[in-house]
Amino acid sequence: MPGLSGRILVVDDNKVIRQLIRVNLELEGFEVVTAADGAECLDVVHHVRPDVVTLDVVMPRLNGLHTAARLRSDPRTWDIPIAIVSACTQGEVDNGESVGVDAFLAKPFEPAELVRTVGMLVRERRQRERGPEGGVEDEDGESDGGRGSDGGGRAAERGALSGRVPASGGVPASGRVPASGGVPAPGGVGMVDAGGE
Repeated sequence: MPGLSGRILVVDDNKVIRQLIRVNLELEGFEVVTAADGAECLDVVHHVRPDVVTLDVVMPRLNGLHTAARLRSDPRTWDIPIAIVSACTQGEVDNGESVGVDAFLAKPFEPAELVRTVGMLVRERRQRERGPEGGVEDEDGESDGGRGSDGGGRAAERGALSGRVPASGGVPASGRVPASGGVPAPGGVGMVDAGGE
């Protein structure tokens, strides 16, 4: 997926995970800004103006689900796509869906799945901003010239990602997270295990 671009706000209290996410996204052309918890995210989000926010769930001061709810309730940030990157329980997935989280990526995650999920959220946001005449972009950023657009709405107003995120790592908002809370990468390559959240 060469040529990806967009500004991503990565929020995780684990410095190693923040750096891992940052490096993988920057290698694909994204600009990345990081925050150590939800409170810091809310402090910088208006200045950063990200295309996508990734959130861990368990963080000090303000956890990821409360942060997502605050982003959704603010008229300046309500439409920023949010991806939870965490070892989620089913209850956290359900709570995330109820506050409008767009995608879930289980830890440990495959870096390629992270890039695909974030890239898809950026493309969907840009499509909404262009409106129906702009067309729908496929995974390579190619537009269909407006033939496949549903009017530019948020995937059923933040309901789901149409199952386009592969089950091997990313989980659509309407999907289910494996009971283990994570998906190991094949052969352990790119696998992340931050000891829980």
